[in-house]
Amino acid sequence: VQLVESGGGLVQAGGSLTLSCAASGATVDDYAIGWFRQAPGKSREGVACISNADGSTYYADSVKGRVTISSDGYANVVYLQMKMMKPEDTAVYYCAAVPGPIGTGHAMRKMTYEYDRWGQGTQVTVSS
Repeated sequence: VQLVESGGGLVQAGGSLTLSCAASGATVDDYAIGWFRQAPGKSREGVACISNADGSTYYADSVKGRVTISSDGYANVVYLQMKMMKPEDTAVYYCAAVPGPIGTGHAMRKMTYEYDRWGQGTQVTVSS
């Protein structure tokens, strides 16, 4: 599967932004899809993950209540809706995929090393 992110840009603190991850070459229904981000000088971290196969979702504590991940199997696109954005949300956001569901509990796949297909990233900047 190939992944292409879009929707990044500049937004003021408190604003909203929706990122899109368009998949080609395979259906998102067969993959766990995750959104990750990397701020300057920091390690890449998981933001949210979803799999249509088992209906599971994961959200990092830092974004819970502000972010919604959704998957459109017909359009083959995974979205990341972000609201009440903060300057600390500033980062390059990446979409990634790995075959199969994301799992549950301790087996939930939410770490960067667990995903083996990556998009090129899209910059999100939140101004204070």
